[in-house]
Amino acid sequence: MRRIGLVGGTFDPPHIVHLVLAEFALDALKLDAVWFLPAADPPHKDDTRTAIEHRLVMLEAAIQDRSAFTISRIDIDRPGPHFTVETLRLLRAAHADAEFYFVMGGDSLRDLPRWSRPAELLELCTFVVMGRPDVTIAADMHEATLPGLKDRVILIDSPMLGFSSTEIAARLRAGKSVRYLVPDAVLSYIEQHGLYR
Repeated sequence: MRRIGLVGGTFDPPHIVHLVLAEFALDALKLDAVWFLPAADPPHKDDTRTAIEHRLVMLEAAIQDRSAFTISRIDIDRPGPHFTVETLRLLRAAHADAEFYFVMGGDSLRDLPRWSRPAELLELCTFVVMGRPDVTIAADMHEATLPGLKDRVILIDSPMLGFSSTEIAARLRAGKSVRYLVPDAVLSYIEQHGLYR
């Protein structure tokens, strides 16, 4: 079985926490690859700041030098909104030879009971979780509402990075630097197209 990590998100914009999360999961679990799943139409957000076409180019630029990373268009090429449980069902059907590891930050694990049909997710993947400095997590934190979750969570050691795309976009709107928070190629694209201003 191939071991595939999945990193979902709007990537609006993609930043180094996304890349660190993917890299540390790849290394810790000896994954064969990490697939990034950009959400064209995320159900939990009223609107994205940037069109999917821009976000896709930025994500491609962010991962261009890492052969183990690739982008899946599964949530781009079909009508939304897209829920993780449906995405995982489609991936499992299309890739029966793969075992999927959904890679996330501690804030996503904290919020997991509010996701669409979270109990079904336990049948579809293992959760790989990177801590965040502003969130306290434990593998068994939702055991009362999601029995068996603790057996489907792997906590990985990684740098405690706590910023988000929302904070980066706010810095850009305020005319502040985001150098070193996003890859240079992403920053160049943002500047070239006047995004987040």
